[in-house]
Amino acid sequence: MSKQANVKDGLKALHVQVAEKLIEQLKAGTAPWQKPWKAGQPAFEMPFNPLSGTRYKGINAISLLISGYNDPRWMTFKQASAENWKIRKGEKSSIIQYVKLSELVTKRDEQGKPVLEDGKEAKVLVKLEKPIITSARVFNAEQIEGIPERKSGVRTEEEQGWNPIERVENLVQAASPKLHHREGDRAFYTPLIDTIIMPLRSQFDTGDKYYATLLHELAHWTGHPERLDRGLINKFGTELYAREELRAEIASMILGQEMQIGHDPGQHAAYVQDWVKILTNHPYEIHAAASDAEKMVSYLLAFERKRNLTEVLATEQQMQASIRHTASKTAGLGITDVICYNEKVYKVASLLKGSRFRMEELTTGQEFVLAKTDGLYQSLVQAKTDNHPLALERSMLPQQYRKPEENFMQVSGQTEPGNYSMKR
Repeated sequence: MSKQANVKDGLKALHVQVAEKLIEQLKAGTAPWQKPWKAGQPAFEMPFNPLSGTRYKGINAISLLISGYNDPRWMTFKQASAENWKIRKGEKSSIIQYVKLSELVTKRDEQGKPVLEDGKEAKVLVKLEKPIITSARVFNAEQIEGIPERKSGVRTEEEQGWNPIERVENLVQAASPKLHHREGDRAFYTPLIDTIIMPLRSQFDTGDKYYATLLHELAHWTGHPERLDRGLINKFGTELYAREELRAEIASMILGQEMQIGHDPGQHAAYVQDWVKILTNHPYEIHAAASDAEKMVSYLLAFERKRNLTEVLATEQQMQASIRHTASKTAGLGITDVICYNEKVYKVASLLKGSRFRMEELTTGQEFVLAKTDGLYQSLVQAKTDNHPLALERSMLPQQYRKPEENFMQVSGQTEPGNYSMKR
């Protein structure tokens, strides 16, 4: 039985539908970030497409997350049909939105006639003059017959490759915020001196609660003018203050689920009424908040990608001779390939059906699907067979991925107006 909006709701804008449903859940205490979970045992998984490997983001993620399904897998009717899976009779689709920057059009010759390839009209990707917002309809795995059962999203330490708490420590070390610990019952970020204040570690009864709190304050930390510049000098109790808290809460929820460190929703109950009021008066706020939260997550995870990139390149340099030998004898890309091309580093993450590859651009973390018919595919194959070196010069990295100067500062004293705090 579908749990998604009915046909009448479909006439409303997506952000209005999401805001209305979220208001109901906030009042009932069942919104995603109001659900507690233990370290390594998340209460939910972020929605994703299992066929493309893409995680839904922004308002699409929030919309699918609150739709009432337990399975995090979503896909279009066409994608399900291609796998010989069937949508159950009577099931309703859910709407997602995306910005369309280009479209496939028929390739034509100089006379304007369609160009044929293998008896079919050839297609070419053309950039649109102006981006347009369009929509698509997706179905949850619980609505689909024939789809394999979903394995638990909870990963053991062996599957993760490292301890989740150590992962947060590495992220904090790479980001290098000004961080000060002192005895007290509040954690907060003060933008006036660009510093995170945390209670002593010993004051937390579990490590995951400490790190969940720290991630929340790191989310606020991204709003500094020299980072994402969200204008954080807002007085406690104001609507602008509550809006920033909503962004930080969504961001820390996504980060907590990604790192499986647990979540304690009781810390933010004081903002529920403010959030309900804001979403009631300004439904579009959930769209803006979700979008900003994704930017906060991406900004913080970029530090992790930078660290991982260094480790990957070091490992790949050791395998250089073997990979070059394989590349010289094998035409095409393989699952082990990491290739430097045009001042970027591309990794073949997995093989997909239809002679396609799920690729990751390691310098930015961007993921995309690459087909053998794409021009980039031929360029990467050529770069591989030309034995391009795998080392990436420091100067080739964008500024945001270069190591910031280590700059720790200890502070003490009273908090200032505009601090974004969490009372323990």
